[in-house]
Amino acid sequence: MASWYEGPLAAFDTETTGVHVETDRIVSAALVVQDTPGARPRVTRWLVNPGVPVPEAATAVHGLTEEHLQRNGRWPAPVMHEIAERLAEQALAGRPLVVMNAPFDLTILDRELRRHRASSLDHWFERAPLLVLDPRVLDKHLDRYRKGRRTLTDLCAHYGVALDGAHDAGADALAALEVVRAVGRRFAARLEPFSPAQLHMSQAVWHAAQARGLQAWFARSGTEEAVDPAWPLRPDLPAAA
Repeated sequence: MASWYEGPLAAFDTETTGVHVETDRIVSAALVVQDTPGARPRVTRWLVNPGVPVPEAATAVHGLTEEHLQRNGRWPAPVMHEIAERLAEQALAGRPLVVMNAPFDLTILDRELRRHRASSLDHWFERAPLLVLDPRVLDKHLDRYRKGRRTLTDLCAHYGVALDGAHDAGADALAALEVVRAVGRRFAARLEPFSPAQLHMSQAVWHAAQARGLQAWFARSGTEEAVDPAWPLRPDLPAAA
């Protein structure tokens, strides 16, 4: 029987107006589904008119201008519904979902669903749980002493994965999927005992430990930035008094 990293996988990625999950918005997203390694991936793309200004700094990253999104993007409400529906389909099919830095992409999707659909991401996975594979968490746990950055670009270079068109949601999702397959092969002896469900639960523990380590490093360096240990979805902010 083929290992999970040689079987069907899906991957999800977003491009946004910024890096703050509570206030920024999704401007594009993509879902990539691949049944076997090397098979032609099936890609679904969404382009969103976020209804808010798109900062030049964000456009500089993903190339999507406010004018282009206003002219070609769809309104967020139906798009967020479609995205959540498609992700739920992956869960029902038992297909693990690769999400690079999952707490960002999944949390911003959750906030968009709450904002535009009066719903939540968890609501869509009541029938079947979402099984997430986060290449950043996996790599940091399995090769924890390697020095250097661990962005998607860095991971692609380290694992020999092509990344054509970085910061395009479809290209990034496919590259993250291929990185997870490469991580699985490189660390097969350590990963094969895990089912995707067991790996999902383990990554929550590993990410929390990684967050504590990063928080301690920030404290030693005098940085006040807070690191959220939640994975793959950050909890709601407490309601304002």
